[in-house]
Amino acid sequence: MMHFLSDANETFKDLTTKEYPFAFMLACAGYLLTMVADCVITLVWGKGNGVGSSVADPELQGGVEQGKSINNGGQTEYQVHDGTRSHFPHHSVAAADSLGDSILLIVALCFHSVFEGIAIGVAETKADAWKALWTISLHKIFAAVAMGIALLRMMPNRPLLSCVAYAFAFAISSPIGVAIGIIIDATTQGAVADWIFAISMGIACGVFIYVSINHLLSKGYIPQKAIAVDTPYYKLLAVSLGIGVIAVVMIWD
Repeated sequence: MMHFLSDANETFKDLTTKEYPFAFMLACAGYLLTMVADCVITLVWGKGNGVGSSVADPELQGGVEQGKSINNGGQTEYQVHDGTRSHFPHHSVAAADSLGDSILLIVALCFHSVFEGIAIGVAETKADAWKALWTISLHKIFAAVAMGIALLRMMPNRPLLSCVAYAFAFAISSPIGVAIGIIIDATTQGAVADWIFAISMGIACGVFIYVSINHLLSKGYIPQKAIAVDTPYYKLLAVSLGIGVIAVVMIWD
């Protein structure tokens, strides 16, 4: 928010004299559009897999199946690898991730990366382009971690070709955005390019806020075994660290 939303807000102030929070309105619109897409994907995926299966995670299903295979009569069907009772049935809301849920995350990350590339392509000077590249590269590292989480959830067996295909799509999204930004900057007037930049950055900010809150922080990667770092305190530490890093980076932006 400190990077793209602030850039969009400043651009809107230069483009119009109307006292209206256009950037924040577009961020809300991006959040709402992503929520609608999430609902549509969940609905379609649920119909395609029958009642009740739309909230089943492929990785969690694998754990349940293995638990069933070691059932000795005195233990429940929710056993997992080490013979202990799984905690997933007690966290059905947090574990309600489907293949469509992971696909939405990947698509949203690629969508956001395209707009990050556009920010580089429409930069006015070489110095601005290098500055945008620096901050976007930092974003890309953490987005790649989110991409890896999505792949782990979507494909627990991790087939090589599928992982390479999804990773390539994510990697190529930013260069595609750079090309689009260069084309926009070369074929349109300055004001038009600024409008496109401000609108796209506002929407992209809303998309990434939705993905970060509803797919990474709220759900995230739930391990099959309880681990020490899977607590709200460590999540708070991670969020605080992220805010601190981008706050320092924005000093040179």
